[in-house]
Parts: sequence; structure tokens; C-alpha cells
Amino acid sequence: MASRAIWKGQLRLSLVSIPIEIHSATKTSSRVSFRQIHEPSGKPVKYEKSVPGIGPIDAKDIVKGYDTGNDKYMLIDPEELDAIKLETKKTFELVQFVDACEISPLYFDKPYYVVPTDDLAQDAYRVVRDALRSAGKVGLGQFTMRGKEYLGAIKPCGDGLLLETLHYADELRKADPLFGEIADEKVDKELLEVATTLIDRKSGPFDASAFTDHYAEALHELIEAKRKNKKTKSVSTAEDDAPSGENVVDLMAALKESVKKSKASGRSTRKKAS
Repeated sequence: MASRAIWKGQLRLSLVSIPIEIHSATKTSSRVSFRQIHEPSGKPVKYEKSVPGIGPIDAKDIVKGYDTGNDKYMLIDPEELDAIKLETKKTFELVQFVDACEISPLYFDKPYYVVPTDDLAQDAYRVVRDALRSAGKVGLGQFTMRGKEYLGAIKPCGDGLLLETLHYADELRKADPLFGEIADEKVDKELLEVATTLIDRKSGPFDASAFTDHYAEALHELIEAKRKNKKTKSVSTAEDDAPSGENVVDLMAALKESVKKSKASGRSTRKKAS
């Protein structure tokens, strides 16, 4: 399946703007995924947005609420959020350059590929790529994607550019409370030498393909074995693609509960009147 751009805009360096697309550098298609099934009925478990006393609701009626304390929420419409004007919605401007080794691994979050949108953009794209490689620098900037403004680092990657989103400083926990409990004592010299020797013997170039997800492999083997076993229990959920009556049942329950409360309130009022 062809990669789909998750962000389109411009990569800007001073007065130079380069039309670019950003694509995810990772994939999850090889992972084994499961769906929760209600075993007694064989039906898939569904998760619906509902409100106590009302039941299932329409997504168009949902707005965001900011917690102001004491179970009170300030309501904010989606249109108000969309109206926030940020240049980073369409522009990733390189505002600073640093040595790659200056950024602690703690800050790195997720990798993305950055590609020029057309042939005309390739010349300027190559200039930025080669300039970063020649200087040994990483370019820093910000861009807005899916309702959040990200801090990102751009660096050369083969024939192209790699963008890695970074955590903001206030998103990281301080290590001192955890590491502070480790006693500051000198390690045994002989033990240190043995450990160093083992590290030297197992040192070599990094090759990610040398590592595999053993748990995923075991899951695939389990699934294949169960598929071949005629005694394996299975259920069909094809009919569940059609609209079900679950919403009606939930709504009916809520209405009946409201009627009961209304009747109880009416009896209480009549007693007081008499």
C-alpha cells in the first residue's frame, strides 16, 4: 500500500520555502491485533459514546470541556479551536541548528520521512539536505498536526530528510527522584573489568534486522496452529456490520428510568398536597 502523507506544507529556511509532505516512518501492519468478543453470545464488544440518563449520543453534539475544578467544565466549540491561527499549521520553519549529539535521547519521540512534493522542489530540498550533512547539524522547528503543535528536528537520512518529533521540556519527568535512591558507592574493580570485557566481546555495528519480535512470531504460530485445528472455536460477526438495536435498548432503559423517577416525584407531590 502506497504511503499517505499525514501533513503537507512548506519547509522554510530564511526566505526559501520548499513544498513538502511528511510521511510516517513506522508501520504497525505486521503486528497481531485482536478484537474483544463476548464469549457467551459470540458478538464483538462495542464501545459507544453515551451520557448517563440519556444513553448513546451523536458525535456532532460533542464539544470539548476544560476542567475548571469542582466538577465544572468550560465548554469550547471545535470551531473556536480551528480559528486559532498558527503559522505552523502550514509552515515548518528551521529556526535553530544544533549538533545532533546535543539532543538527549529522552527528547526523541517519533520518526517521519520528509519528501518534496514535486520535481521543482527537489533542487532546494537537496541543498538543505546536503548543507545539514556538511555542517553536521540538525535543524529545529515547529509544526501543527492533528490539533497539536510539535517540536521537531530535521536531519539528513540517506537521500532524503528525516523528521523526529521531540518532547517539550515540561513533558519529561525528572530522573533525580528515581536515581537519587541509588547508593553512590564505587563498584568492585574486578567486576568492572569482567563486565567491560563482556561488552567488548559483544560489541559490533548496529543492525536492526538482527532483532525480531519473538512474541509476535509466537502469536503468528499460535494463530496458524489454531487455524489448522478443526476443534478451534470461532464465531461469525458479519451480521453485526448492520445497524443493531442496542442504541434503542439503552435509550429505552434510560426513558423508563426517567418515567419511574417522574412518577415517584408525582406521588410525593400529591401526598404533600393532601
